[in-house]
Amino acid sequence: MLEQNFDDKEAKKKKFYKSLVFWVLVGLCLGIIVGTIGSFHKPNAEESNAVLKFFYDFSVVAKEYTIDPFIKGLKLLMGPIIFLTVIVGIVRLEDIKTLGTLGVKTLIYFEVVSTIALILGVLFGYLLQPGVGMNLDVSSLDEKSVAGYIEKGASQPMTAGDELIHILKGAIPHDPITPFVEGKTLQVLVLAIIIALVLSFSRPKFKEYVLNHFETMQETFFKILSVLIWYSPLATFGAMAYLIAKFGFSSITGMIMLLIAMAVTVLVFIFVVLGAIAAVAKVNIFKLMRFIYKEILIVFATSSSETALAPLMRKLEKAGIDKAAVGLIMPTGYSFNLDATNIYLSLVVIFLAQAFNIPVTVEQVITLLIILMVSSKGAVGVTGSGFIVLAGTLSALTLPDGSHLIPAVTVAAVLGIDKFLSEMRSVGNLCGNAIACVVISIWDKRVDMEKFRYALDNPDKFNDI
Repeated sequence: MLEQNFDDKEAKKKKFYKSLVFWVLVGLCLGIIVGTIGSFHKPNAEESNAVLKFFYDFSVVAKEYTIDPFIKGLKLLMGPIIFLTVIVGIVRLEDIKTLGTLGVKTLIYFEVVSTIALILGVLFGYLLQPGVGMNLDVSSLDEKSVAGYIEKGASQPMTAGDELIHILKGAIPHDPITPFVEGKTLQVLVLAIIIALVLSFSRPKFKEYVLNHFETMQETFFKILSVLIWYSPLATFGAMAYLIAKFGFSSITGMIMLLIAMAVTVLVFIFVVLGAIAAVAKVNIFKLMRFIYKEILIVFATSSSETALAPLMRKLEKAGIDKAAVGLIMPTGYSFNLDATNIYLSLVVIFLAQAFNIPVTVEQVITLLIILMVSSKGAVGVTGSGFIVLAGTLSALTLPDGSHLIPAVTVAAVLGIDKFLSEMRSVGNLCGNAIACVVISIWDKRVDMEKFRYALDNPDKFNDI
């Protein structure tokens, strides 16, 4: 029985105050309380309440000393963990040819599901019509507030072909150190695959010698990660306090329909579209969501789906999914399978067209989808990247006379609530990649189904992995 694989201490129900999830929730609640009090402070007001100013300043400082170091620490660990996991997983394959079949299936799945996400964003944009009736005027916007984003977005290649070339070039590292320091997941993945292929064709003795050292290093990095992850309650507190103190609840009133539209679309995508795909693989989507709920909480707090990448990879491996599958699918998904980011991009473009009363034809919608199929692949799951790609996408949508269909400056209309939209993007991306890993692994027969079903039925026993 699988239960025998766990000792008595693991089998007993842990006291709630010893659970990491409990402390993440505590940090979340305290952050909301502190941030709400701080949000009543007006930085530019002539008279300022000392108490409110203290809570506001405390919330801003809390972000700098909690969430920022936490994300930096995770990014530093993420590169080596992905690198080592991919190498060990690929080299341990009994037949290196199976890597090709797994890779092909992964790319097929990513492209099909990502396209569905883009189409769903457009459909719900027209169905819910979040921007209709706003009657915004482009000339009334503050272009300076988004100049940096527009510049970054405009600096990206504008045509679909150029975007693809740009992404391929970006996947090739200039040196072996920078990808790890700067957290460039795609470059780390390329380095790992190259080294893994070289090792796979090396002499058995040398290959085993190197692998043993890599596996030791992998375990060491995972132990460091397990210590760092206990810092997440403080990071959660800092993130929520800063978010609410800085923007306040009232700042989202005018855009509430867009937030609702985004939330509804992401939920429909996860529980209907991905739920149907999971059902075909005979996996209960609700059980799977319960299994990864701790990672969802962390991502929600940090607005970055990459913060939970390494612990989620570890959890999926322990749940019976093959290391090679996890090591290839999960990191690749964070460059090529950002489903919620795709929904965000297509939905917000339709929203802006409605808000500024800009007519968009069917042909232009199709052009938009084609551009997004490529440009969205370069949006890694970190805060602000989706917003930059959005600005770049608007710059790519041109009319025959050379003018832009939707001026890039219109992104200023969603700047105030992009932080909230980022929460949804990050959570949706995490869920999409977790489901992708499970479904593709089952498709390629790389899952110990007995162990996996036990994990879904007993998620608490895997929460501290």
